[in-house]
Amino acid sequence: MSNNGRSRRQYLTTIGGTAVTLSVAGCASDTGSNGGAETQAVTAGTAPGFPPFEMKEDGELVGFDVDLLEAVIGQTDYTLSGWEEFEFDSLIPALTNNNIDVIAAGMTINDDRDQAIDFTDPYYTSNQAVVVRSDGEFSPESLSNLADRQIGAQSGTTGESVVDDELVGSEITESQYSAYGNYVLAIEDLENGNTDAVMIDVPVAETFAANRPVEVAFVYETDEAFGFGLRSNADDLTSSLNSGLSTVQDDGTYEELTAEWFAE
Repeated sequence: MSNNGRSRRQYLTTIGGTAVTLSVAGCASDTGSNGGAETQAVTAGTAPGFPPFEMKEDGELVGFDVDLLEAVIGQTDYTLSGWEEFEFDSLIPALTNNNIDVIAAGMTINDDRDQAIDFTDPYYTSNQAVVVRSDGEFSPESLSNLADRQIGAQSGTTGESVVDDELVGSEITESQYSAYGNYVLAIEDLENGNTDAVMIDVPVAETFAANRPVEVAFVYETDEAFGFGLRSNADDLTSSLNSGLSTVQDDGTYEELTAEWFAE
């Protein structure tokens, strides 16, 4: 999605955010001083290929989640040392193995994930969309219309859960479902005719529809909430991010970011 001619770093400067180097690896130390000259550094993890939340533009990691987390951390006593990139279903293992300290990847808060990690307060709500080719003859209006079709979704996402729970075994066979490491690959396969439809979060579907020959056929309501993921023992960091999130929601930064990244 266009950033209205401004770079992400220029935009962050206008809202008081902090730009970071994207190639720094490693996780934060648990030691540091609160309120002193030193601050604790955290490493963030994400999964590019989920526009407008996180994607690569000219080799740079950009997106709503990137800007929002940087703005939130800028309101805390922590600093952001850098970003690490993974496939979506590798993010929670990376977090629990201490390779990263926070997940910012449009991750839905659900019971299964909540057993492995903690989440901040929700920062975005979404539903699922079924995307098809714009020039195709396939125009489904409900899940039942997807019967015997080749369906795609990103591995480890809510979209995949909907396909598994609602379609596989009843409307489609396991061989009619294709899992992808990211949604860019899924949409490319859709464009090339290798799949008939892709299950994807609504704002991401709308971004693809604005830039590629695909369209949203219908929306399947899931009322899911996105949160930043953290280790279950990181109570101080969780509390700080919740406080920072509240601040950027109250001071207008969140509204500016949503207008920037989700503008029609």
